[in-house]
Amino acid sequence: MIKRLTMIFLALAVPFGVFGSIPRWTYPIPANLLENRNGNLTLVNRQTPLDSGFEPNNLVSLAGLRSVSGPHSLRKEAAAALQELFTAAQEEGHQLYVKSSYRSFGTQETMYYNRMDKYGRDDGVVAFPGSSDHQTGLGVDVLNLEWANQDGMRPEFGNTPEARWMEANCAEFGFIIRYLPEKQDITGIIYEPWHLRYVGLEVARYIMEKRLSLEEFDQEVKQEILDYEASGGDFFALCAQLNALPPPREMPETDEAGDNEVSIFYKP
Repeated sequence: MIKRLTMIFLALAVPFGVFGSIPRWTYPIPANLLENRNGNLTLVNRQTPLDSGFEPNNLVSLAGLRSVSGPHSLRKEAAAALQELFTAAQEEGHQLYVKSSYRSFGTQETMYYNRMDKYGRDDGVVAFPGSSDHQTGLGVDVLNLEWANQDGMRPEFGNTPEARWMEANCAEFGFIIRYLPEKQDITGIIYEPWHLRYVGLEVARYIMEKRLSLEEFDQEVKQEILDYEASGGDFFALCAQLNALPPPREMPETDEAGDNEVSIFYKP
């Protein structure tokens, strides 16, 4: 603990580059985004499930968006981004509908065992309880009206203009196509052109440009952190420095006593 606090102090007090032994962070995404404080990058699958009691914070209603079922909700930042995505799609002639959004562990459990009762096996269509991306409050199924009104969803939806538009543009709103067609062996999930997952703008652009699954991205980031620390860096201290506010700047104005006032605004 003492060593960790010392590293944080050094990171805050000494600019990087003063000592040549401190390596540069060269990954194209800032380290403090990858720290995942807001949970936007949380990987959920059969190998890394969410606890049955997990509930995302800041859930808000999607009542203002077109949908075919409901009620629907997502985490606040994902809901705002989805609103922007729907608006942009509309401007380009695509009407989108929310089919499914946040689902609790209990709801997922009911859906899973109902599917098991119906087909007598796990056919991979409904995620095992705890392994559903929907439980994060960041995953949402979006379709056009024709497909949204169908009982089931199939990969053929990817051939529609709406699906092609979403794949081409979702990253500009912080979303990725969570289950890409060429990543089925990695995700264990069929191609789902309707399933958007919010990860934030910078990460979404990177993932969609590189055509990565969230699993591959997660492993890539973990390896990058290991390599950084193996070269002498401290990822935790780096994030602390990047997250720290700059020191307050003294303003030229003086108060009634003639003393300089200290600005409460932090400007670089």
